[in-house]
Amino acid sequence: MSDKDTKAMMSTEDIPQGKASPNSQDLQRSVFYSIKFFVLCHSLLQLAQLMISGYLKSSISTVEKRFGLSSQTSGLLAAFNEVGNTALIVFVSYFGSRVHRPRLIGYGAVLVALAGLLMSLPHFISEPYRYDRASPVDMPQDFEASLCRSETLVPDPTPAPSNSSCSSYTETQHLAVVGIMFTAQTLLGVGGVPIQPFGISYIDDFAHNSNSPLYLGILFAVTMMGPGMAYGLGGLMLRLYVDIDRMPEGGISLTSKDPRWVGAWWLGFLISAGAVALAAVPYFFFPREMPKEKHEIRFWRKVLTVSDSPVSKGEDSPSEQSLREPLEKQDGLVQIAPDLTVIQFIKVFPRVLLRTLRHPIFLLVVLSQVCMSSMVAGMATFLPKFLERQFSVTASYANLLIGGLTIPSAIIGIVVGGMLVKRLHLGPMRCGALCLLGALFCLLLSLPLFFMGCPTHRIAGITHEPGNLPGLEQFPACRGNCSCPLDDFNPICDPSTHVEYLTPCQAGCTSRVVQEALDKSQVFYANCSCVVGGGPVPAGSCDSACSHLVLPFMFLVSLGAALASLTHTPSFMLILRGVKKEDKTLAVGIQFMLLRVLAWMPSPVIHGSAIDTTCVYWAQSCGRRAVCRYYDHDLLRNRFVGLQFFFKTGSLACFALILAILRQQDKEERTQVTVSIPGLQQQQPLVSGPEKKPEEFRA
Repeated sequence: MSDKDTKAMMSTEDIPQGKASPNSQDLQRSVFYSIKFFVLCHSLLQLAQLMISGYLKSSISTVEKRFGLSSQTSGLLAAFNEVGNTALIVFVSYFGSRVHRPRLIGYGAVLVALAGLLMSLPHFISEPYRYDRASPVDMPQDFEASLCRSETLVPDPTPAPSNSSCSSYTETQHLAVVGIMFTAQTLLGVGGVPIQPFGISYIDDFAHNSNSPLYLGILFAVTMMGPGMAYGLGGLMLRLYVDIDRMPEGGISLTSKDPRWVGAWWLGFLISAGAVALAAVPYFFFPREMPKEKHEIRFWRKVLTVSDSPVSKGEDSPSEQSLREPLEKQDGLVQIAPDLTVIQFIKVFPRVLLRTLRHPIFLLVVLSQVCMSSMVAGMATFLPKFLERQFSVTASYANLLIGGLTIPSAIIGIVVGGMLVKRLHLGPMRCGALCLLGALFCLLLSLPLFFMGCPTHRIAGITHEPGNLPGLEQFPACRGNCSCPLDDFNPICDPSTHVEYLTPCQAGCTSRVVQEALDKSQVFYANCSCVVGGGPVPAGSCDSACSHLVLPFMFLVSLGAALASLTHTPSFMLILRGVKKEDKTLAVGIQFMLLRVLAWMPSPVIHGSAIDTTCVYWAQSCGRRAVCRYYDHDLLRNRFVGLQFFFKTGSLACFALILAILRQQDKEERTQVTVSIPGLQQQQPLVSGPEKKPEEFRA
């Protein structure tokens, strides 16, 4: 840039909207009149917001165990984050710069923080977690509860103690807890609506034109760490016992490997809500408008060619280009938006929606993104639970694997896809080919996942196999006169036969032994009539023989996530170049509305329902089906991975149709050029095409 151009730019850009600003130098002395400081604050806010919105997914199985929820219900709970967001996101493009954007961002962030506090409220209004049927006395909870007792003491084998505890207050409290969590998830989505769109538009309006891509690149680079930090936070919090703030006087004898273990799921919401609240404070001090930035950061000029590509947060937020395009204020609908009333805007929207959906490229790209987003939504919500059940790993370890492997792989895939589009100057045809290859290899990598898993535990009274081992009958005679409650759950493992019993009572155990160690105590049960030699047998589920497969499984999942994310940028460029210029603004809003309605909202419910169909033993609570205790591992793996395979196949089919349509359009254009332009001029599009592509794909 020449000195003359620099002076001209400085003379016009330091006065916002062409108005005199005599005190602009005084204003810029305040840190709140610095766009760089706004970028820093917004990066931290979006990081905290994504951490709180993604934290539920990291603790979904723990919430199920704590409150007795099915996977279908927990999937619906995760999807409710999108309800409030979907209802309001379309109107963001309408409001534009009419409002005090920083202040509205601050209000949204406060609402997100309050929603996080509301999500943790069920822990404080609920009774302390009891992992068995023992009476609340000052001693370890499972000291006498699960041992074999004579039938003469309790002649009726029905779960009478459970029925006596099923008061109307208990059921009302359960409904209140579930209602609070659904309300909190809805408010979480509503509060997140203004944060990203208004923040990006604010940066784009007041940053130097050459610096804006760099600032947005920094913003999204920091933001994309949010989901990874959510899983990391979940991994740390779930190592702590749920009632760490109200531990029983006698302590507990559980370890994090015990299937009855419930971690401190609520603590992560408090930490995330506090981070969001702190990040929201500066927004109430930023002005509605600030002097436009004067100087270009010349050192980063080469970097801008890379960071100009669209990058998204991956899971559930619009991408950089999708929100920058509506803010360029060059398209027809954006120019007249300030003159439209809300009623007029609502009347215009259906016509634009129908006109946009008639475009084959737009429709197919959105359908392919719906398939990919459905796959991502199901994986993000239930992959931690799948790893826990399939490979017998702890919830903490499963979250650390996802946060340390899968999320970074997805981020790398998005960045590499943007770099390929920018550096290679890919046109629509090559963007379609890149999407097709990414989807194809992602699909192929999912095939080995069908065969990587662990067999179902042999559980006495539940699993039945030809030639049952002793103890696998529904009512084994070895119990003798034991009266075992039907609603108890305190699993033990017979190491000699690798058979798991629901309770020590069902194994005929009459005594309990605790071996103290330096860091923890180990519980054993002895005098077990169903166990060869009478024991002792350790408390807890049987160890899995194939837990070592979890790392290869996660490697393939992470590599597939990188390849799926590779298609994000090129597929988005197909949308930007496929619709009419005057419809581009709302087409982007329509795209993300459809993704939420067709993918992010139904997919967790679909995956949760599929997981529920693989359950072989449900816990009962007050006559209703509560949490699932045991799954058929082979069926669980086939249905969970099968759903992923189905959505990947749909995305691949859409990209194949897109490429076929693009080739047909290219042939028609070449034919028209050959007929209409005689002589050497017919070669002109082939020469000038590559030169125009970079300009077209520039944000």
